[in-house]
Amino acid sequence: MSDRITPRTLKGFRDYPPAMMIPREWIIETARRVYRLYGFSPIDTPALEHLEILIGKGSDETDKQLYRFEDHGGRPVGMRFDLTVPLARFVAQNIQDLGTPFKRYHIANVWRGENTQRGRYREFMQCDFDTIGTTSLSADIEMVLVINDLLTALDVGGFTIHVNHRGLLNGLLEKLGLADQATAVLRSLDKLAKIGAEGVSKELRSAASATDSQIEQLLKLSSLEGSNDEMLAEAEKLVIGSPVGERGVAQLRELIGSVTTTLSSEAMGRIRFAPSICRGLDYYTGIVVETTLDDLPEIGSVASGGRYDNLANLFTSQELPGVGASLGLDRLLAALEELGRLEQVHTPAEVFLPFFDSDRRNEYLSLAARLRAAGMGVEFFPDAKKLGKQLQYANRRGFRVALILGNDEFTSGECQVKNLATGESQTVARGDDDANLIAAVRCILQS
Repeated sequence: MSDRITPRTLKGFRDYPPAMMIPREWIIETARRVYRLYGFSPIDTPALEHLEILIGKGSDETDKQLYRFEDHGGRPVGMRFDLTVPLARFVAQNIQDLGTPFKRYHIANVWRGENTQRGRYREFMQCDFDTIGTTSLSADIEMVLVINDLLTALDVGGFTIHVNHRGLLNGLLEKLGLADQATAVLRSLDKLAKIGAEGVSKELRSAASATDSQIEQLLKLSSLEGSNDEMLAEAEKLVIGSPVGERGVAQLRELIGSVTTTLSSEAMGRIRFAPSICRGLDYYTGIVVETTLDDLPEIGSVASGGRYDNLANLFTSQELPGVGASLGLDRLLAALEELGRLEQVHTPAEVFLPFFDSDRRNEYLSLAARLRAAGMGVEFFPDAKKLGKQLQYANRRGFRVALILGNDEFTSGECQVKNLATGESQTVARGDDDANLIAAVRCILQS
């Protein structure tokens, strides 16, 4: 047919088959569980916002990447590029009812029309958590602890939590006479890992009119090496005399000290002062965080965030400082897939019940219902086909157990329980409540 449509997806967008969606949902469920352990509550906001809510809140780059259009009422609207700006709008509207501190998590899709690359898509999901209404460093410390607990729960392998402070960077800019060029300088420095010192120097000369001497001091800060204590001592020398810079160093020392004291001994080395990170979004004002996987650092940060004390001021006169971070689910998923750390699970159920005897459909359905009531996922095959074909289907889909009942088994009150991982089978007496069968299946699933 000449009018047949070729099935395809837009560039930067992707489908998620079951083999990817199952681990994706597991990541989401894990994030929800960890966030709730710290007292964060869920919210949701619209995918579309009035354009004025979004424009100018991230950076020039995010403004260019915004999906924007006029709705049917002729209003300029945009699709959210992150979940933090909608949060600022949300709390400005609802803070009287919410109270402070307000702790929320939000897991939802966002959209940016950026160039696609490994682990980066134009539609992607963020798993955010934020605390609104406090300037206490305790909230910043908790942010780092949540990231640590989340990535530990996700069993991603080794990871490093890199921390910096915008005040440290701003303090140096103040001393160098570049305070009025802060946005351009910070955006350039944020690209250090991508384009190197020479590329950053070129950008600083062009975008911020920085001199060679100024660039030397900026790169000296960004290139510090050594232990956390050694780097902080050197950073302090560079900003001495700047109150905002000295405060940034003091807060970093306090945060790193508190986090490392709280973490287990084997996890203490995960947190690192990283003077080169500054986060590209304009709304950050204090502590900033980026987290990389030790086995795949080149894929970029999989969990990042920081403190933003002025963002809600665009929507309300009430002071609503905030701090929070986001897990980049799709980038993490791409990394775990590349590292071969995703379980090859192709079915949400682990028990397969073949349809062997076409005259006993209702008995199969009753057994499946009994197993589900015991908390086991069971898939009943819909067609009474040859057993060999049904078991091929079960193996292909990744089931762990198959329950084989034909006329002989129904007559004798028994069931063959087949461990699909090992190929071993056992015959189990059923009984009226199938307690023996349930126990045998549970034993295999727990092994």
